[in-house]
This record gives sequence, structure tokens and C-alpha cells, in this order.
Amino acid sequence: MEKINIAVDGFSSCGKSTIAKGLAKELGYTYIDSGAMYRAIALFAYRNGWMTDTDINEAELQQHVSEIEISFKANAQGQQVTYLNGENVEKEIRSLEIGNMASRVSTLGFVRRELVRQQQAMGKRKGVVMDGRDIGTVVFPDAELKIFLTASPQVRAQRRFDELQAKGIAVSYEDTLANVRERDERDTTRAESPLRKAEDAIELDNSRITIDEQLQWAIDMFNKITKKNE
Repeated sequence: MEKINIAVDGFSSCGKSTIAKGLAKELGYTYIDSGAMYRAIALFAYRNGWMTDTDINEAELQQHVSEIEISFKANAQGQQVTYLNGENVEKEIRSLEIGNMASRVSTLGFVRRELVRQQQAMGKRKGVVMDGRDIGTVVFPDAELKIFLTASPQVRAQRRFDELQAKGIAVSYEDTLANVRERDERDTTRAESPLRKAEDAIELDNSRITIDEQLQWAIDMFNKITKKNE
């Protein structure tokens, strides 16, 4: 069977990476976390003093964005880890602060264009599952399977809060919910590649289903699409 590309889009903390990782593992495909790439750029900018909680030095970041090399490697447990210029930054990029900065840096056209270029190169050989905000609309507009995930802000905030707590990151549920809503607003209203459902995407509200049920649904959609294309 010929491999296809799978695009998974949706709101923050919707479980995009969970379903994408599960699909990739089940199908023997390559999983690419596009959100981690934006987080890595935000971390790069923050470390160099070009980004604060309120400001971005766009000129400096644009001048140096070509120096950023983002890659993914599996650790000893088989989990995918994000590397920034050869350094393992997986834990650093998962903080709420860097996540919020990533949402802001993702509004910059030159950043999106550079990462879209890298992401499209990753998908040329097919067999890729990529999750993000604009995968089905911009990165892989010709993806054979497009999934769009949604859930209520409260459900998503609770998931994100539990995830951060499990990682030992101290944050309140109220701050997490406020961050989810802020990111929703920014993601859907930005001028450059705003979050939206592709016309041919299949939508799933996963507010009240389990991870296993969600994965089985995605596998069923994959089987339906691939059989149709045979």
C-alpha cells in the first residue's frame, strides 16, 4: 500500500500530538510535532534576549532565523525528543511560558514561511503524520487525510493543567484556562495562516471520548480513505 500524508490540526491542548503519535506508531509512519518547532524558535529568541513576555525584536529574529536547525530524535524509551541546534530542549520548550511565546512568534510571517519550508521537505517522501495549526491548510494542503480536533476550553485547560502538574511544572488551573483562551484568540485571528478547518478535513470533538476511542476513530478514517484510493 502506498503511504499517504496525514494532517492533524486543531486548537491548543486538544490532544493533537496524542492522536498523531498514536497513528504514526500504528501505521509505521513518521511523526512530526510542528508545534515543537515553533516552541524551539521561541526558546531560541528568548535565550538571545530578542523576546520577552511583551515584546519581540523581529529584526534580530528574522536576521538569525536561518541559523535555527530543529530536529527530532527518539530517546531510550522510544519517545520523540526535540533538538535545537543539536541540544535536547524537550523539557524547556514544554513550559507554559514558552508555549505562550510560541503562539506569539507563530504570528510572524517570516517564521511561518521558514518552518513551512522545512516541514514540506519532511513530507516529500510521504508516510508522515504532522500536527499543528495550519498543516491541512498550508503545509500539506494535498494531504490525503486531514483531521481537525476540537474540545471545550475547560476540558482542554484541565488536560494541559494535568500534563504540566505531572511534569512538575507549578501552575494554576485558572492561569492555564486563561492561557488556552488567549492562544485560541491569537491562533484564529492572526493574519498569517490562521487556525481554521480545511474544507476537506474530518472534524472530531474529543471532549468526552477516551484516547483509545479517539485513536480507533482515526484508524477507521485512515482505512476508509486508503481503501477509497485503491
